Amino acid sequence: MNFSELLSLTLLLVQLWPCSPRKQNRLAQNTYQSFTAVRRVKRGWVWEPLFATEEQTSVVPVYVGQLQSNLDKQDGNLKYTLTGEGAGSIFIIDENNGKIYVTQKLDREKKPFYTLRAQAINRSTQLPVEPESEFIIKVRDVNDHEPQFLDGPYVATVPEMSPEGTSVIQVTATDGDDPSYGNSARLLYSLIQGQPYFSVEPKTGVIRMASQMDRETKDQYLVIIQAKDMVGQAGAFSATATVTINLSDINDNPPKFQQRLYYMGVSEEAPVGTTVGKVFAEDSDIGENAAMNYSIEGDSSDVFDIITNKETQEGIILLKKRVDYESKRRYSIGAKVVNRYIDDRFLKEGPFEDKTIVKINVEDADEPPVFTMENYVMEIAEGAMNGSLVGVVTARDPDDDDSPIRYSIVHGMYLKRLFSINEHNGTIITTKPLDREVASWHNITVTATETRNPEKISEANVYIQVLDINDHAPEFPKYYETFVCENAVSGQLIQSISAVDQDDSAEGHHFYFSLAQEATNNSLFTVKDNQDNTAGIFTAKSGFRRHEQFFFYLPILILDNGTPPLTSTNTLTVTVCDCDTEADTFYCRYGAFMYSVGLSTEALVAVLACTLILLVFFLAILAIRQQRKKSSFSEKMEEFRENIVRYDDEGGGEEDTEAFDISALRTRTVMRTHKPRKKVTTEIHSLYRQSLQVGPNSAIFRQFISEKLEEANTDPSVPPYDSLQTYAFEGTGSLAGSLSSLGSNMSDTDQSYDYLRDWGPHFKKLAGMYASHRSVGD
Repeated sequence: MNFSELLSLTLLLVQLWPCSPRKQNRLAQNTYQSFTAVRRVKRGWVWEPLFATEEQTSVVPVYVGQLQSNLDKQDGNLKYTLTGEGAGSIFIIDENNGKIYVTQKLDREKKPFYTLRAQAINRSTQLPVEPESEFIIKVRDVNDHEPQFLDGPYVATVPEMSPEGTSVIQVTATDGDDPSYGNSARLLYSLIQGQPYFSVEPKTGVIRMASQMDRETKDQYLVIIQAKDMVGQAGAFSATATVTINLSDINDNPPKFQQRLYYMGVSEEAPVGTTVGKVFAEDSDIGENAAMNYSIEGDSSDVFDIITNKETQEGIILLKKRVDYESKRRYSIGAKVVNRYIDDRFLKEGPFEDKTIVKINVEDADEPPVFTMENYVMEIAEGAMNGSLVGVVTARDPDDDDSPIRYSIVHGMYLKRLFSINEHNGTIITTKPLDREVASWHNITVTATETRNPEKISEANVYIQVLDINDHAPEFPKYYETFVCENAVSGQLIQSISAVDQDDSAEGHHFYFSLAQEATNNSLFTVKDNQDNTAGIFTAKSGFRRHEQFFFYLPILILDNGTPPLTSTNTLTVTVCDCDTEADTFYCRYGAFMYSVGLSTEALVAVLACTLILLVFFLAILAIRQQRKKSSFSEKMEEFRENIVRYDDEGGGEEDTEAFDISALRTRTVMRTHKPRKKVTTEIHSLYRQSLQVGPNSAIFRQFISEKLEEANTDPSVPPYDSLQTYAFEGTGSLAGSLSSLGSNMSDTDQSYDYLRDWGPHFKKLAGMYASHRSVGD
């Protein structure tokens, strides 16, 4: 089949294929390009390039190409067969002439080619006349896919005022068609929405700035990009994507004050740090580009300060120094605001700062008094007479009305006893002499109060130094134990001494030592002043005798360098020791004690031995008594717990019982007395009889009870140890009468109380005790 025949067949198939005209034209074109009449020979085979176009249908088989052997005589003796991928289903072959047809719709994106094998067989012998040949059928692409923006929608940010041509973002679309064949996958980008601010490169999809834009005018734009395949030709597929472009801020706007003039006020009572007011400058920029710093210009910067609120970007004016209405009533300050971060690119458009004027009025207030000094330092000599002038404090009312001031001393009654102040003029005087050695400084607080408004009070500290005078004589710093040996030689140092003085010397203390006048003529010792506030005591003779004189009392005169100088006489006791070469302190102290009490060593040892024996004996007796007392206390524990019980009114049954703790009735004095119990006298018997005839409120009854308690309390060594059971009065209306066992002892007539046994178990113990008592009495 020649080329003209193949073309005619293809056109006929296209006309018979039921599809749209658009697709018929596309298929016809592809078919024409596919089956170019080029013959190739391989191993006796002759075939044309084999191509199948995708989207072909199986309604009418479509010719793909022809295979032919050089041995084919066109007499029908040869038969062609086809095997491999899709053979018999997708592709079929005419066994008579070797023509290949496609019977199904192909999709290049799923399978771009097929590998098949062809063979020519002799019909008579059924033997192949040619070796089996393998060939490939390629699927030609058609434009059956639309472009897609897989990453959309897009968001981009670009600084405002960017120059024309600045790249913003690149958008990319993809097409599933074959990019290596035809124009099916060749895309063309265009801008549907976004003019005249943006443009897009047709081939790359890069969006660029088309003009300079101001964020303060509009900060966001919506751009629509279209992508078409087939290089935008007719019949091409297309897709669109949206791009949101935000303009980021740059510092291209200076701050501006809202007002050219501000008015504020501050009270003269306001403390340092008080907020006077606020100023605010607007900046069209945002973020750090709108950050600003405020400052104060001129001489007012020492009275007022301004800080920046980082959150609100406000300028807060603060009081830096106290203001005084009476001194200055009005301030005019200049406030300045500057952008914190400046873009040098826009400096040519002007300075990024602004200025305004703030007028501040000082408001009058009733102020407390003001001392001329915050702290006063005064001096007074110690020992000054009562009423001596210490100093003067002064305060004034800063207000125009100049209210009178009243002064007083606070903080402690002790200081008020030492000082007083004239409430009218602030003069401080002493109320008693001061002693520097007790306290060298006194700190007092003086208040100044307005008489017209006592709530207005001020304080000032007054530090009073007590100046020293030489009113203390020097003295020994400690008690010196001085010893001298009997065999001491003349000129031997036996003691070094020094002195102390409670006074404070501006030039430093200097003491002079000497023997007192009364000891200079006849002394066994001498004093040598070392001129360094110390002195040495030396022997003036050789040899001392203890039995002649055990102690020597040496008067030492000490003189200070004060004005006037003071002296004191201090006695140094020198003890004579029985030693060979040097004084032994313990031995000398022991000998001195023996000498002072007039005992010999042997006598002192005997006294100490006796004392030790007596101490041991005393401790042994004390331990024995303690043990006995502990045992007796254990045996009588239950008895000691009892109380004195008084039955005031028995009646038909117990109506009232009061208990008294025996420890409350027995005092220590009574316990120590240990008086013997008195015998029952006729007087007590008479009181008892009378008590049976009267009630518990009778004086006779109370006297009897008191006597019995006195007997019990004054003799704790006889039973009962703890309490006295007294049944003095049974109560009116009782058939039993008195139940007191004491009364039975004191009765002159015999009585029978056998009926108590019939009263039941509650009176069993009482009946038994009384019966036993009566038998003993009989």
